[in-house]
Amino acid sequence: MAAPSAAQRIVIENAAIATVDANDTEYASGYLVVADNRIESLGAGKAPENLENVVRRIDATGHLVTPGLVNTHHHFYQWITRGLATDHNLFDWLVALYPTWARIDEQMVRVAAQGSLAMMARGGVTTAMDHHYVFPKGSGDLSGAIIGAASEMGVRFTLARGSMDRSEKDGGLPPDFAVETTEGALAATEETVKKFHDASFDAMTQVAVAPCSPFSISTELLREGAALGRRLGVRMHTHGSETVEEEKFCHELFGMGPTDYFESTGFLGEDVWMAHCVHMNDSDIAAFARTKTGVAHCPSSNARLAAGIARVPDMLKAGVPVGLGVDGTASNESGELHTELRNALLINRLGAHREAALNARQALRLGTYGGAQVLGRADNIGSLEAGKLADFVLWKIDGLGHSSIADPVTAIVFGAAAPVTASFVNGKQIVENNRLLTVDEDAIARDARTEAQRLARIAAQG
Repeated sequence: MAAPSAAQRIVIENAAIATVDANDTEYASGYLVVADNRIESLGAGKAPENLENVVRRIDATGHLVTPGLVNTHHHFYQWITRGLATDHNLFDWLVALYPTWARIDEQMVRVAAQGSLAMMARGGVTTAMDHHYVFPKGSGDLSGAIIGAASEMGVRFTLARGSMDRSEKDGGLPPDFAVETTEGALAATEETVKKFHDASFDAMTQVAVAPCSPFSISTELLREGAALGRRLGVRMHTHGSETVEEEKFCHELFGMGPTDYFESTGFLGEDVWMAHCVHMNDSDIAAFARTKTGVAHCPSSNARLAAGIARVPDMLKAGVPVGLGVDGTASNESGELHTELRNALLINRLGAHREAALNARQALRLGTYGGAQVLGRADNIGSLEAGKLADFVLWKIDGLGHSSIADPVTAIVFGAAAPVTASFVNGKQIVENNRLLTVDEDAIARDARTEAQRLARIAAQG
């Protein structure tokens, strides 16, 4: 769709461009024209002459332009519990931290969301996602606080409204006071979707239905959550096949592995994506491919918790949609997604496929178009194509860390984390020279430290 002549245009020229389109089209030196919030045109050489209403021209010499990064799994509230339980596996880590997490409140969550979003956004993330599932009684409007933080920062956002109804007394891991009733969780999730979800092409906020994980939810919540998501026409998300302990838990409790259990409840499908999926056998991968269920691959978190190496090359070969996730920063303290491009490539090369596991362009695709697929937004973000939304990043690759690497995509994937000279979301710039333009980073850092200390004091008091 052509932009109206009155549209305000931004022109980026003299950049290397990796479009991540279906043909992996790249330009050694090219241009990108933005009209309002859409990409109007792009190509090799100079931009078209006689463009009307050009409000800004950017000489991007020495830069690589890519689609904005898309984060597909996170837990923002964990920003204020980083650096704890650093030598634990998943189950022990959850047991150690749930008593603290169960005492979060609205102010803590707002500040934690700001910290999580800021760290990602200044590193090239233009679409963020948060799976929030801890709703202690009397803690305030947590969903509203998270969505407000994303809106203030100017990041495109999906809230996966999580839920838990299986506490310690029912054989689950969370404390009893940290879970909701099944009916309460479903009702609150529906209310959140109706209040905040925007189904439009250029939506800045969307909501998914997201029961937490097999060991913290009942089968009824999972089954009814799937039905709710389909009735409301939104996507669904949960954790799946993260550890060998989860596999054992599912066999003992349900008489089947996680993938078969999810399918039995209706929680597989092209409208579903799962976090982690580390311990998947051939039949599990085939089921995901058959149903087009997506995967959020979180390589750093999987390593931090010693969960294992996900079979990403096998998933991709089978046709499973795969994106990248930071995961909660209590299991990936860096909180960045651009470093996951490198970690995904390196960690997967430790697996069965060795050096053939992933290459630089596959890693970039995971972090951009793959993430858009997983979030159900591949028609409007994830690649640089005319008509898509103007979410893109200018990576500086002529500096010390990258100038001697001839190939730009290799530079940002294999090299050090590349500086972000500019990041645009919906046609609006939110980052300039590695600093956020929409919020005060230093204030967020101070507030996060204050709230982390407050939470630690409350947790210590029991």
